[in-house]
Amino acid sequence: MTSKMERGVDPCQKQACAIQYCLQNHSYKEEKCSAIIREMEKCCAKTAERRATSICCSGFQKRIQHRKR
Repeated sequence: MTSKMERGVDPCQKQACAIQYCLQNHSYKEEKCSAIIREMEKCCAKTAERRATSICCSGFQKRIQHRKR
């Protein structure tokens, strides 16, 4: 079975697109999209645990590290 990255699909792309859609529809007010942002954080954490990579998660790495403390 091939992983999503092997097939050229970022494992967190769905969540990244959902964040962009939400932000665009809520005048870029992050608080309106907090549930979707949490889902992205979860996806990025799972991806990191599997030692996989996600270009979509590059901006979330510091945020995830901060939450672990």
